Amino acid sequence: MIFIAVLKHITSKNADYGASQRYLIFQHDEHTGKPILDENGNFVLREEYYLDGINCSPFTFDTECRELNAYFHKNQNYNEIKSHHYIISFDPKDREKSGLDGERAQQLGLEYAEKNFPGHQTLVCTHTDGYNGSGNIHVHIIINSVRKFDVERQEFMKRSCDSRAGYKHHLTNGYLAHLKQSLMDMCRRENLNQVELLSPAEEKITEREYRAKRRGQEKLEQLNKQIIADGAAPRKTSFQTQKQFLRDAIDEASRNAGTQEEFQKILLEKYGITLKESRGRFSYLHPERNKVITGRALGAHYEKEYLLKLIIENTKAEHTRADAAPDYGKPDDTSITILFIKSDLRLVTDLQSCIKARQNSFYAQKVKLSNLKEMAKTVAYIQEHGYDTRDSLDRSFTSIKEQAALSRKALKATEEQLREINEQIHYTGQYLANKSVYSEFCSSKDKGKFRKEHSSEITLYETSRKFLKEKSDDGSLPSMKLLKEKKAELLKQKKAEQEQYHYYRDYQKELHTVCSNVNIILGKEPPSQTVSEKGSPSLNGSST
Repeated sequence: MIFIAVLKHITSKNADYGASQRYLIFQHDEHTGKPILDENGNFVLREEYYLDGINCSPFTFDTECRELNAYFHKNQNYNEIKSHHYIISFDPKDREKSGLDGERAQQLGLEYAEKNFPGHQTLVCTHTDGYNGSGNIHVHIIINSVRKFDVERQEFMKRSCDSRAGYKHHLTNGYLAHLKQSLMDMCRRENLNQVELLSPAEEKITEREYRAKRRGQEKLEQLNKQIIADGAAPRKTSFQTQKQFLRDAIDEASRNAGTQEEFQKILLEKYGITLKESRGRFSYLHPERNKVITGRALGAHYEKEYLLKLIIENTKAEHTRADAAPDYGKPDDTSITILFIKSDLRLVTDLQSCIKARQNSFYAQKVKLSNLKEMAKTVAYIQEHGYDTRDSLDRSFTSIKEQAALSRKALKATEEQLREINEQIHYTGQYLANKSVYSEFCSSKDKGKFRKEHSSEITLYETSRKFLKEKSDDGSLPSMKLLKEKKAELLKQKKAEQEQYHYYRDYQKELHTVCSNVNIILGKEPPSQTVSEKGSPSLNGSST
């Protein structure tokens, strides 16, 4: 996370204003947002905090807000915004460079709140511990959405009612720009570090994306521990969000593209990303999503205007290099041989199997360049993972293949258990739904007539009872509650096993690609496909 005098805004529909007070005063887990309790189950006070109230007492903020809402008949519905939460985060360097401490930050927060949220019941609280122990001082400003007092109308108030008591806080784009400018002016006056808040962020990483990356990283590390314990090497150690995948791909494509069409082609062919344009704006469809992500959501450097400007600069730079470069003519056999040895690639093999390349010399040259890049990646992959012999690559492939088979077998077993549980839940529900009818049938004086009138219900009851007793070891009928609890456990287990299987399956496919490329480099025949898994050949060979 980056903390350099930034302003964050959060709305809340929670009618419990006391929750805000408790968050400000007591310690909370930054990951879950839940309060931290001591051994006796009591809340734990924060080590250092500064708390003040404006137009209210900080310790009766919740009661006063509810009374004001009742007086004006506001905030009575569930979907209404009850409070607004603003956070001013200062740079950790401000402690040493500018002498910023908790007391001074609290005074700045009070000044900022009184100036920009006049007439509102407001809590101002400064924390000095920072997010996740980062050490940055930050100020929380929480206001009741309903204004308590009439105030003099300010320039940022666009409506006449925005200055009157009983009306709600209305945050417009212009108001938000004013808040950012006010913070920047205050930081300049106090010689504090700050950024240009009114300029769009080059990379727009929201709190939601940050938390998703953190959760994904924790999950990946947990999975990697299991993989290492199984004797395999993790395929990746850093989690990447879908938005970050798009950013990295767009950065790479924009550096190499000379036209918008080429940029679009690189994204699709290399990364599986579909570029869409609507109303003069770029949006991107991630290969694993059904809904596009706009360039604006990724940051200013991923919108159309910036990218087209970058592509034009690439074209100009390419022409400059072409004009300045001396003409050495057609490369001779020696240069091709050096290139071939360096990449360990036999180009002829692939070109002979490619009909289009044999028919089109231009396309053949393009295939050569593409193959060179892929072989360079293969060599880099082998060096990075320490495969110094063909046997070590073979052993790794075999190990991952076995792990993929085992994880798939475990997943299939869990899916079978789920099928059986779902079947039992179905028949248990059928049994319970028709139990009352069957009880009436048992107590009926004319059972033949009753059965004729309720034959379907009685048949369903008897069928379900027979099925459930056959499935039970002791002949007793199962509990619906226990069945649903077991199903929830199996669903959780299935999800974990799916992730593990997909991990090993993808790793297996990756190593299969590496092995196939190594065969081309060494001039060997493609490996035989004696597999139980699709696309998982066994390797033959000795040394790399």
